[in-house]
Parts: sequence; structure tokens; C-alpha cells
Amino acid sequence: QVQLVESGGGLVQAGGSLRLSCAASGLTFGSYTMGWFRQAPGKEREFVAAINWSGNTAYSAESLKGRFTISRANAKNTVYLQMNSLKPEDTAVYYCAAKSSGFLWGTTYDHWGQGTQVTVSS
Repeated sequence: QVQLVESGGGLVQAGGSLRLSCAASGLTFGSYTMGWFRQAPGKEREFVAAINWSGNTAYSAESLKGRFTISRANAKNTVYLQMNSLKPEDTAVYYCAAKSSGFLWGTTYDHWGQGTQVTVSS
């Protein structure tokens, strides 16, 4: 059974930073593309970033480039999202996801976590 468990969310002031983690189990982690998505209240889920199986190629939403960075540690079965210069509009539930195939920028994923809340106060 595949499990993706996010952690690291919380309340932070605008301009601050957070690092989200997603621990994966039940899958061959090093074979999967990993992604981060977010969903703000009343809005559709949106793509944040993705990283390929080896970690040598990453793709981020254009609007978030320069502030958000995705990385992974295959030895730890974990993917990270470093978020800097946070803004109130970054407030959302953040989800990690895994897929075994497809383009890096594709948004169809096989497995999803339960999400972690990030709240940015002004």
C-alpha cells in the first residue's frame, strides 16, 4: 500500500520560510516522479513543482520560480519543498504526489498524500 505523508506545514509570517517534507512508503521511490500541488480555499488545486526520479531535473510553476525549490533524497524516500519569501497568497493545503510515468510537467499522478496546511499571515 502506497503512503505519502506530508509534514512541515504550519503558521508563518509573510517573508518567512518553511520546508515541507513528504515521506513515501510502499513504492519504489527512486522510480517515481514526485510532485507538489496546493489548494487554497475556494480554489482549484494547482501545480507547484515536480522532480524526476533521479533528482537531476525539476520543473516549477512559473509564478513560483525563485521562491520555491523541490528536491529529493532517494536514500530517505523523501521529497522536499523549500518555500522562501512566503506571501499570504501562498496559504493553502500542500499535497505531495507520485507518478510512475508521464512528462515532468504533466499533472496526472498515481498517488496522493493527505496534505499539510500552510498558513502565511500578513
